[in-house]
Amino acid sequence: MNKKVSRIRRAKRTRCKIKELCVDKLSVHRTSRHIYATLVDKENRVITTVSTLSAEIKEAVKSSSNCEAAAAVGKLFSQKAKELGISKVAFDRSGFKYHGRIMALANAAREGGLEF
Repeated sequence: MNKKVSRIRRAKRTRCKIKELCVDKLSVHRTSRHIYATLVDKENRVITTVSTLSAEIKEAVKSSSNCEAAAAVGKLFSQKAKELGISKVAFDRSGFKYHGRIMALANAAREGGLEF
């Protein structure tokens, strides 16, 4: 098994568990250059998204591929979710290890008021 297949297996397992819980989810995807956070409701409809490509984030950070940028995405995401009246979500890390940028985004979202 290679790295990509292992990540997708982990993601499937997590998503099946989230589906059982019937809650909104914060889905995170990362590439080598950017990080994306998406709020998805119980019926798999996208409610809002924030990424390092967003204008607010681009102005605030120098590089889009570090923990500082991920934390900025997490803070902005939690603000948008609060505006929509959502305070409790399930964290879908898409099979990525809870480390580095993924952890920075999650911690910033928690500090912003989201509950996982």
